Amino acid sequence: MHDQTPELLDQTRRHFFSQCRYGLGAMALGSLLAGDGATPVRADVQSNPLAPRPPHFAPKAKRVIFMFMAGGPSQLELFNPRPKLTELSGQVIPQSYVENKRFAFLNKDAKLLGSPQKFARHGESGQLISACLPYLSTIADKIAIVNSMTTDVFNHGPAKFFVNTGSARFGRPSIGAWVTYGIGSESTDLPGFVVLQSGPRGPRGGAPLWGSGFLPTTYQGVPFRSGKEPILNLSSPQGIDLNRQREFVDAVHDLNEMRRAVTADPEIATRISSYEMAYRMQSSARALMDISGETRDTLDDYGIEGDKPSFARNCLLARRLIESGSRFVQLYHTDWDHHGGPGFEINKALNQRCHEVDRPSAALVKDLEQRGLLKDTLVIWGGEFGRTPQGEDRNGLLGRDHHIDAYSMWMAGGGIKGGQTLGQTDELGYYAVEDRVHVHDFQATLLHLLGLDHLKLTHRFQGRDFRLTDVHGEVVEKLLA
Repeated sequence: MHDQTPELLDQTRRHFFSQCRYGLGAMALGSLLAGDGATPVRADVQSNPLAPRPPHFAPKAKRVIFMFMAGGPSQLELFNPRPKLTELSGQVIPQSYVENKRFAFLNKDAKLLGSPQKFARHGESGQLISACLPYLSTIADKIAIVNSMTTDVFNHGPAKFFVNTGSARFGRPSIGAWVTYGIGSESTDLPGFVVLQSGPRGPRGGAPLWGSGFLPTTYQGVPFRSGKEPILNLSSPQGIDLNRQREFVDAVHDLNEMRRAVTADPEIATRISSYEMAYRMQSSARALMDISGETRDTLDDYGIEGDKPSFARNCLLARRLIESGSRFVQLYHTDWDHHGGPGFEINKALNQRCHEVDRPSAALVKDLEQRGLLKDTLVIWGGEFGRTPQGEDRNGLLGRDHHIDAYSMWMAGGGIKGGQTLGQTDELGYYAVEDRVHVHDFQATLLHLLGLDHLKLTHRFQGRDFRLTDVHGEVVEKLLA
């Protein structure tokens, strides 16, 4: 102990961490990625965090398009008709249903509300689909409808966090971040995780819904705006051509590499990757948004009107993104929050939302199939919860409150067994009584289809291993082809 040099004795903890040439950060990252069931760190992953990585086992899907209907579509008007509910419409719901239950707005003596929507069976599978969704009816045999979805949270913001991050509190990594963290991206010129928005306003919860949480920031979702400039500040300043821009990026790259060699900080790899991606996107992002090369028939199939921003346009962009190698594309469309009151009467508002999304949603599935992409692209449609069997009467204008005990989603492609309706509810549509699918089960199934074991896709943070499904979740085998 006494023969140590003065220089070594003068070393502080900060000096040690910053000057250790091998880098404790690299050691920690290597341990994380080479742990039980994970993939060892490769040089290309260290220099490019979004480089493709093999999954835990053979996947059925390579990529995901998640159409998120923010606000909570009414399952009772779209996928789950309940004749008994219609028969008892106007009566007070039995207290056995609502005892010890909490609602966002309803009183416990709220009256049942039957749906006026017409339903019919479609396809060889005989899927029951509302007249609100005539285009979806044409692909009934390709989709799996889940009528037994359940969640834990009945307020919009926390419920959106729960579906997208596995926690009702913001700050956890989103599904898209976990996916790109697990298997990277096949795109070299566009982000691996892209977010597109449409509707009258953004989703409650905002950017944390597609954030990376405690994962490196390279895995967070990148929101694209409509128009020729999808990302702010992507264009070069006036007087700066691509050659000078390349020189600047190269210089910053070299400086960052020097610093990374000293600190082994994985966030520096994120910074390097971001500069390189931004440079490539100066041309690739504009090319993506330019749909003038699409055929008139394709634009008509989606229902795209000129240069008007819309959910339809975003569906086409989603197809173009996954063709370019993006791993996870999420489309948020608002507003499905149909309480009673001016502007929110459920049938008027619901019909409008359905008109906006029905045609392009079905066109996207057909387009993917025609191009040979549906078989390994998982397509998802749904929101954060559903709507109550009880009506919410505001000055004679009827709506429905938030409902967490039974709601509907649909999925297609990417290893999903189409032409089936999974799950049953009771006769009032209040509780899931058969094949209940919790949000964590949905998340586990999504990862499974991508070849990822939700128990092994973990990240150590603040002394514990975190995962998307927390300590829950089971793969829904009946959904798998």
